Amino acid sequence: MTTTGSPMVIAEISGNHNGSLERALDIVRAAGGAGAHAVKIQTYTADTITLNVDAPAFRVSDGHELWGNRTLHDLYAEAHTPWEWHQPIFELARELGMVAFSTPFDETAVDFLEELDVPLYKIASLEIVDLPLIERVAQTGKPVLLSTGTATVAEIAAAVDAARAGGCADLTLLVCTSSYPASPDDAHLRRIPVLADLFGVKVGLSDHTLGTAVSIAAVALGATVIEKHVTLSRADGGVDSAFSLEPDEVKQLVDGCDAAHRALGSASVWATAAEAESLRLRPSLYVTADVRAGDIATPENIRSVRPAGGLPPAAITQVMGRAFTRQASAGTPVSWSLLEEP
Repeated sequence: MTTTGSPMVIAEISGNHNGSLERALDIVRAAGGAGAHAVKIQTYTADTITLNVDAPAFRVSDGHELWGNRTLHDLYAEAHTPWEWHQPIFELARELGMVAFSTPFDETAVDFLEELDVPLYKIASLEIVDLPLIERVAQTGKPVLLSTGTATVAEIAAAVDAARAGGCADLTLLVCTSSYPASPDDAHLRRIPVLADLFGVKVGLSDHTLGTAVSIAAVALGATVIEKHVTLSRADGGVDSAFSLEPDEVKQLVDGCDAAHRALGSASVWATAAEAESLRLRPSLYVTADVRAGDIATPENIRSVRPAGGLPPAAITQVMGRAFTRQASAGTPVSWSLLEEP
């Protein structure tokens, strides 16, 4: 997975297909048309990710903004992407020039995705503690995106160790706030360079905030990957629609991330070639009223004005009081040869 240029923008379909393969394919088309670099889905069934048990532990907390009091099994049954849809989704994404991959939630999902020859994997935030799953994914030899939502630094370190123990040579950590939707106040993007330094890996952002501002800010802090949930229209509803981007916003995200990446530039560059005309227009000392040889330089006949060409403005104290060596008209740049020695 190369991220040497602009950050990879990943369109996460998740449950926004609303139970329709055709809608899922339309989201892929919309993401491709908006310039997304990759499309991601999730590989699980309600029975592989949880149990069909109606007990308090198996329900989303009642106060949850989007999914309050729903059983996990019911929620995941609605949100999952049927496994028979994976191949047509991947094929269309590749036809449109995008990378297509998925997040597995158990080893059977990894085996299935290997049959489809996905080029990389993502580990979801909550699965960061499933070290056997991380090691199994790493054993595929594919690049791995590891989302860090909910994790302590120690848990991240254990997950990184598991990925490396499995043989992962291309690991990217994703800063993430595992809240739906997430508030910018909880993004804590300053973790991006910290994680990069701590673990010597690339770092990106899995972003559940509304809009594009947080993702673009992450790029300015060095994010190499940006993941956002995408839908055709939030008005259509669906389990993830409330915090998903619409196609025109995906285009804004791609363009904004590209601009932020290019704007980083280099810390070793100061005056740039693009500033050549502005450099020519910087102020300098000019004759402002016609003078004759022998006239004395005063504020009435020499001032600092735009453009450049004369002595720097800081020389004004050395210039004042000297006699002119020759006649000069207004608009003549002041040079030492125009003035007598003191």
